Amino acid sequence: MVLTQRLEAFFSSWKTGKRLVVLTAYDATQAAIVEAGGVDLILVGDSLGMAVQGLDSTTAVTLEQMAYHTRMVARGRKALPIVADLPLGSYDDPESAVESSRILISAGADAVKFEGNPPGIARAILASGIPVMGHLGLLPQTAGSFRVFGKTSPEAAALQTDARSLADLGCFSIVLECVPLSLAQRVTQELELPTIGIGAGPFTNGQVLVFHDLLGLLSGHKAKFLPRSYPSVGDLARDVVLHFANDVRSGVYPSDQESYH
Repeated sequence: MVLTQRLEAFFSSWKTGKRLVVLTAYDATQAAIVEAGGVDLILVGDSLGMAVQGLDSTTAVTLEQMAYHTRMVARGRKALPIVADLPLGSYDDPESAVESSRILISAGADAVKFEGNPPGIARAILASGIPVMGHLGLLPQTAGSFRVFGKTSPEAAALQTDARSLADLGCFSIVLECVPLSLAQRVTQELELPTIGIGAGPFTNGQVLVFHDLLGLLSGHKAKFLPRSYPSVGDLARDVVLHFANDVRSGVYPSDQESYH
């Protein structure tokens, strides 16, 4: 298993039984907020396609964009490990996977994450000395639409096989996305590495969410797995903007106190 010093702290936390917390971040400000909030690892996800770029999926996100956002996040973090997603098309073969991974590591990532278990990819990246986080279950880059993965016996068996394969190759952690909680529990019990769930129930070793989803910054459908009891920062931000606009139009802002003499 390949680990950086930052990732060793993450791995050690899992060994002590601590439940792990992972959040995405896409710039320096978000990284600082996430770290101050006490999470264990930052994910620079290709989910930035929807959260930041306004796209409908992750498929158009480029390696250059991932490196750009990884650099920003690296400037904002102090000590947390950063995992950066390899976007669609950047790991079609072992050689391109290694080169793409090196670009993200040079941008400030401690490890890379890719979806599924394409032949030879994990082995090649790990052989180059770069830590790898796996991602199984729903694979947004190729899924086409949202669905729970692993409800059928063949899908569940395939996921368990891929999870064992990635673990045996030396991945330090695996994300399980949108899988039945019973399947996530079995995989977690079978592996000697931390599993991180998103829509995978309470039995994984940790949880990951998209920063913008957690804070309620995005309008539209809320996935079933998102917390329902947290305040919406998106609503608060809208109210602040409305207050500012009203103060400007009414002449209340800027006052003498907010002006230079």
